[in-house]
Amino acid sequence: MNTDMSEKLAPMRWDGKDLYLLDQRILPHREEWVRVGNAQDCHKAIYDMVVRGAPCIGFSGLWGVVLWLKENKGKGGAALSEAASFLKTARPTAVNLAYEIDELLSYLQAQSQTDNYFEVAEEYTQKRIALAEEQNLAMAKWGIKAIEEDLGKGADLRLMTHCNTGFLACGTIGTALGVISLAAEQSRVKSVWVDETRPYMQGIRLTAYELAKQDIAHKVVVEGAASHLMKNGLVDAILVGADRIVANGDTANKVGTSTLAIVAKHYGVPFYVVAPSSSFDLKTEQGSGIEIELRNEEEILSFKGDRVAPRESSAFNPSFDVTDSSLITGIICEKGIIRPDYVKNIKGLLS
Repeated sequence: MNTDMSEKLAPMRWDGKDLYLLDQRILPHREEWVRVGNAQDCHKAIYDMVVRGAPCIGFSGLWGVVLWLKENKGKGGAALSEAASFLKTARPTAVNLAYEIDELLSYLQAQSQTDNYFEVAEEYTQKRIALAEEQNLAMAKWGIKAIEEDLGKGADLRLMTHCNTGFLACGTIGTALGVISLAAEQSRVKSVWVDETRPYMQGIRLTAYELAKQDIAHKVVVEGAASHLMKNGLVDAILVGADRIVANGDTANKVGTSTLAIVAKHYGVPFYVVAPSSSFDLKTEQGSGIEIELRNEEEILSFKGDRVAPRESSAFNPSFDVTDSSLITGIICEKGIIRPDYVKNIKGLLS
């Protein structure tokens, strides 16, 4: 992968005492950084979607713990657990947030001294992000292999994606968009269809921004255009990310994903979920057990502060939906390709 590009698009920076997050709410027109100096700032940045995307939310949670430890050197135990629990409430649907924080806490608890927790957590977080980049490259290779198995080894692929799953979402190469990026480097991609991804417009603002940075041909479409595209044979495969994948393969992702999967199933278009193993929640058996985050209705009723809907109107704003595993052609993680039977094969690959 183009390492210069990954550095250019890195959405977070750590200077040894503060975290800086690229404000994804105002991309693509302005590139501004938000300084995060403590755990409370980190929680707010995650909740307000300064940073977003399940992997990047998880990494931000790690930095949130590091920031708390910076201000509370020598402390651990109940106080640390309370701070961690607070950070995990910022975005409850994305399993990566709780997963990454819990993994760090387990690692810290294995240490004999609490007075160096800050340094240990800082080093752990930096290594975890570096490892994620290696894993995402592995994911991208597995994703291309899955497409080859289903569509052959030809070039000129017309791919479709929803929301944003590249550098900005993952802090590294990316998940679903990482597959697309690597395929484009190998001259396999003719064009990419980019869903607008309402109401926060992550597709038109962020995915299109990343594809433009990489000189990958793409066109933005409204979600409602997906059926038209597939009916007319203009989509070869769809790749999306995931915020949580449960034991039977049901997948929570940005709202609109389930609709896309249903249409893809109808027209026989392969539909792949691409996510790291940290996005799997094997303690939850099926999608009905996933908590769906409900966000402020003003995200729908207004646009950039200007009211669009009538004052008398209200809105319902789930941030995610759940795609039934029966609609998914394959789930790709850094360890390989998972095909149905998902209950058996997810457990088999991850155990």
